[in-house]
Amino acid sequence: MKRFARLYQELDETTKTRHKLSSLVKYFRDVDQNDAAWAIWFLCGNRPRRAVPVGKLREWCSQLSGIPDWLFAETYDFVGDLAETIALMLPPPQKEVSGTLSVWINDRLLPLAAMSEQEKKASILSAWMELTPLQRFVFNKLLTGGFRVGVSQKLVVKALAEFSGIPGDVIAHRLMGHWDPTGPFFASLLSTKTNDADISRPYPFCLANSFVPDATEEGTLFNGVALQLKQDLGNVSDWIIEWKWDGIRAQIVRRQGTTFIWSRGEELLTHRFPEVLQEAEQLPDGTVLDGELLGWKSGQVLPFADLQKRITRKSVGKKLLADVPVRFLAFDLLEFNGHDIRKSKLADRRQRLSELHDVLFGGDSKRAGSCSAEWLLLSPILQPNSWTEALTMRQASREQRVEGLMLKRANSEYGVGRVAGLWWKWKVEPYHCDAVLIYAQRGHGKRAGKFTDYTFAAWENGQLVPFAKAYSGLTNDEIKDVDKFIRDNSLERFGPVQSVRAELVFELAFEGLQLSSRHKSGIAVRFPRIARWRKDKRPEDADTLERIRGLVRSQDVSRSQNTREPLAKPDHQPLGGLFAGLDDETV
Repeated sequence: MKRFARLYQELDETTKTRHKLSSLVKYFRDVDQNDAAWAIWFLCGNRPRRAVPVGKLREWCSQLSGIPDWLFAETYDFVGDLAETIALMLPPPQKEVSGTLSVWINDRLLPLAAMSEQEKKASILSAWMELTPLQRFVFNKLLTGGFRVGVSQKLVVKALAEFSGIPGDVIAHRLMGHWDPTGPFFASLLSTKTNDADISRPYPFCLANSFVPDATEEGTLFNGVALQLKQDLGNVSDWIIEWKWDGIRAQIVRRQGTTFIWSRGEELLTHRFPEVLQEAEQLPDGTVLDGELLGWKSGQVLPFADLQKRITRKSVGKKLLADVPVRFLAFDLLEFNGHDIRKSKLADRRQRLSELHDVLFGGDSKRAGSCSAEWLLLSPILQPNSWTEALTMRQASREQRVEGLMLKRANSEYGVGRVAGLWWKWKVEPYHCDAVLIYAQRGHGKRAGKFTDYTFAAWENGQLVPFAKAYSGLTNDEIKDVDKFIRDNSLERFGPVQSVRAELVFELAFEGLQLSSRHKSGIAVRFPRIARWRKDKRPEDADTLERIRGLVRSQDVSRSQNTREPLAKPDHQPLGGLFAGLDDETV
């Protein structure tokens, strides 16, 4: 436990990737296989199920330290992190800690789930009194499920590759899907035999970087953006351009007569989408598809909010299946006839994907006839003749119920993680509105002690009605200025939340919005963030809820006009047929 706590401190104290990499490699050299396996498990973002309510941890800490609840609450509000607050407030340890990380997890942390409340209390108090403040902090992070230290899985893979000499893509593949953090697993992770892939395991996902041209697209600068695109990316013909879909990124794995559906977050979704699972059994063995799970009904992509109803359910009833049917829209083929083809050019992989689609639904009428519906769609390849035409397509994204464009090099292989220059996501410009700051709350972690979590309101019938929360978008200097204003202009306190004099106006940006009966404002905005501080505007200049609701209506109008033609069909579709042989109702 000492060594793992020191690793956490080393990782937390630096922002330099090389220093983090060095600390990880040294840790793997210093510890046994069991400790290494658990460290990888936590660093890759896995969390044990929380066995103790955080309210009990606060209560027990107050009792052990002799600090009243109100003082604990005040301290926690200022520190902004429960694990750190507890670590700081406990009395000095009574004995030196012993035991490795794996011993602490297997003997102290995991058994809590089966204990009574009194047994849990005794075990945790005993643990606290054996640990130094740093070790307590790390233990509390593991206990509460809040362990984060600014290390990506990609960096962990890189460290393991440097430590072992095994190629990084092999290690990344072995870390996908479910695995138990044990010594034998760690040994198999670094095995020199590299052809041992589990039949269920997906491939590491290739991710896109965000593309943001320097120029704006307004007015006469439209052609300037097209010129910059040509300068930065070369000829438009060198790229495969698709819509950026607003669904769940997933891989369908079909091996040895069994089908698996994996999310990008390495969650097994197989039984949450039974209609896709049933139809995917048509895929030949040795097939892995990459694409997007989309809500799809009456020839249209459904809003992501509808798809979310399916995401949160482990079992799906008949009504939800009927209300939000799901289809898989494929845009890449990673395994074909049992062979890993990720090193092939994207254009070649797409051609093979098209051929597979034709076999399933076009070239073989018997197999096509066995489908209850067209569950597998191909993401259409758009064919702009110039970057100016691509810009025009992107501006029509919302009418197509998509988020923008994907730009993929036609000759690119399928990389691991975000590889610069291969894939770009070019999202459509967000919606904007002006809103008034009315509530604030202190942040957490590095923002602890400052008011950085804000609630914004818009006007309705002469009153300011809250409709969005945002936590990002301001510079450090702006955060200091806003924090000072909040402290000087607080009105009332509701637990950790302060009401603030309604004077500051901010421009908010958000990706989408939907009417919602669960919110007082009647709307729910998606991914709100602060675009800029509008020091030039007064509170009365902020937008009304009616105007913001109008954005919802404008979406609905544009979509209703496209009910029978939901996707812009490219002038040339070399992949043979997203729409071939399908009537309007099916598409």
